[in-house]
Amino acid sequence: MSASTGATADGSAQWWRGATLYQIYPRSFFDSNGDGIGDLNGVTARLDYVQSLGVDGIWLSPFFASPMRDFGYDVSDHCAVDPMFGTLADFDALVARAHALQLKVVIDQVWSHTAREHPWFIESRDGRDNPKADWYVWADAKPDGSPPNNWQSWMGGPAWRWEPRRGQYHLHNFLPEMPDLNFHCAEVQDAVLTVAKFWLDRGVDGFRLDTANLYFHSRELQDNPPFPPELRGDTPVLMQRHTHNIDQPETLVFMERLRALMDRYPGRMAVAEIGSPDSLARMIEYTHGNTRLHTAYSFNFLGPRHDPPFVVEQMQPWQHGSGCDAWPAWAFSNHDAVRVATRWAGGEATSFAFGAEAGKATEDAAGISSEQRNQLHLALLASLRGTLFVYQGEELGLAQSDVPFEYIQDPYGKAQWPIKKGRDGCRTPFPWAAHAEHAGFTTGQPWLPVDAAHQEQAVDAQEARNTSCLHFTRALMALRHAHPALRLGSFEPVQVSDTLLVVRRQYAEDAVLCAFNFSAKPVRVAFPLSPQGPGNPLRVGQVRWDAEGLTLDAGSAVLFALPTARTTP
Repeated sequence: MSASTGATADGSAQWWRGATLYQIYPRSFFDSNGDGIGDLNGVTARLDYVQSLGVDGIWLSPFFASPMRDFGYDVSDHCAVDPMFGTLADFDALVARAHALQLKVVIDQVWSHTAREHPWFIESRDGRDNPKADWYVWADAKPDGSPPNNWQSWMGGPAWRWEPRRGQYHLHNFLPEMPDLNFHCAEVQDAVLTVAKFWLDRGVDGFRLDTANLYFHSRELQDNPPFPPELRGDTPVLMQRHTHNIDQPETLVFMERLRALMDRYPGRMAVAEIGSPDSLARMIEYTHGNTRLHTAYSFNFLGPRHDPPFVVEQMQPWQHGSGCDAWPAWAFSNHDAVRVATRWAGGEATSFAFGAEAGKATEDAAGISSEQRNQLHLALLASLRGTLFVYQGEELGLAQSDVPFEYIQDPYGKAQWPIKKGRDGCRTPFPWAAHAEHAGFTTGQPWLPVDAAHQEQAVDAQEARNTSCLHFTRALMALRHAHPALRLGSFEPVQVSDTLLVVRRQYAEDAVLCAFNFSAKPVRVAFPLSPQGPGNPLRVGQVRWDAEGLTLDAGSAVLFALPTARTTP
């Protein structure tokens, strides 16, 4: 394929600024062949639905060849499609159909580690003097036979596994069967960039870089220092500061190499996943200027906090200093975190996303319906400055599924049950039809059970209700497309309290006011309006106005355009 295929279908080389991408977890989206597992042809078959949402493109979670211990994030061949998902020809057809619908295609790239079945690792583990001997992170045991240092795995236990063929330990930040690549080795970087070129040549519009700040480690392999008691988490990996195994300065040099390659393909982008205690600083560092990555997102909104002061705290760095030349991305849900409809409803369950707390959805004491609360969250996401990600089912307001232990597939969930139930609860099959078997996801036996509560919120059921989350999502996306202020504009706080957020988004002469009441009581917002009130407001719940301002009922929000002469309160 031509290197320019699908690169700038909308004529903009910076289409990703302010874009909204819809994350598809292929395994759970739509099964086209009845084997109970979603596939690439299933994604292609449902792209018309995705386009109807008004989003700008899709982010596809991994579909590469894999033993599937971590469901595709353990790659055994970076340039092959796993047969359970289809073929390279199926992928090419997906890209072609997406581009015909003016949808961009961003794919996951998992470069920090591989599966142990990867040919690179098979060769590397065979001895200390073969051509790929340094392609992975190898280290000798301590004199007493213990691992080289105290680094801990995100999947539990030490981050080192003994390999008898070499008589050394190898690093694994995740499962023991997922050895970490050694990015200090120039040949590894070259090989990874060759993988990137393979997919760019096939016409993809960008990459989501899994665990991008874990590519490099400290060469000296020093012990990580402990957290003080008040900051310690409840698992070993959360009991230490990751000083030496993440956020190493060499990462920036590699990012610049990747950007130089991608700049040869007009209109392409890369978004980094950043899991770091200093996530905002890292996001800015990784995307500052035009020689590093295009954008980056963190786990900051994948935790429990979404109060107005916290939202403003996340937005402010991008308006000052080096943040002005950087660009953020934001997600409220994804394949690793408890769904936002549950997490922001309160409770005590815990998300996989680096210990972020979450909980079961319950009816509001103030009588706010779960649908209204979900629309409030969607409106907040649409008001943020940056590139946005909407996880499949978020547009339907789906809550986290409570998957019984006997059906759990996630190795993290199996190991941590019942304290942490893993990630299966956000990965259950997508509900297409309320009254169809398995919600229309498959004609076979689904790999995870379909949530009966999700069937009530299926696509066809919400299509029939004009007030549904699905229709509200479409209205939000249309509003965001209609206003450069929402996609690209400044984020200027007007009123902020523990429960009230009023901001003005402005870009050139375009201005939009966004007001959110997260409290259980009505709140008054003083803001001068014309006697006719705001034109074409998009509302959540009950909002009233007069010439002096707005009254937002409990759990309500409103977004509306401001006349250019009235952009100052």
